[in-house]
Amino acid sequence: MREKTFEEYLNCPFHLAMNTLQGKWKFAILYVLLDKGTLRFKELERSIPDISTRMLVKELKHLEKKGIVNRKAYATVPPKVEYSLNEVGKSLKPVIDSISEWGKHYAKMRSEK
Repeated sequence: MREKTFEEYLNCPFHLAMNTLQGKWKFAILYVLLDKGTLRFKELERSIPDISTRMLVKELKHLEKKGIVNRKAYATVPPKVEYSLNEVGKSLKPVIDSISEWGKHYAKMRSEK
């Protein structure tokens, strides 16, 4: 089954957003980059408990392909690569903040039971 094109998703913004941000780790990556700004790969990896190197590489490539994350490679030895959010990525701040607020509310409700 092929992935729909961007144009095919334009008729349903919800599905476009879900396709772009789906998965267990994307929101964690976005949260860390919003909080800490530009990070080198290992700094980002250390900031997300339990993510494997392979999964972080995969998710960063996806976010870069979708135009949410910038990857800047420096021609140094050893190689240096930095990741940051571009304007599209930064525009997700209200979404991430809302999810965090919901998490606080949910935790409070669960602890009161």
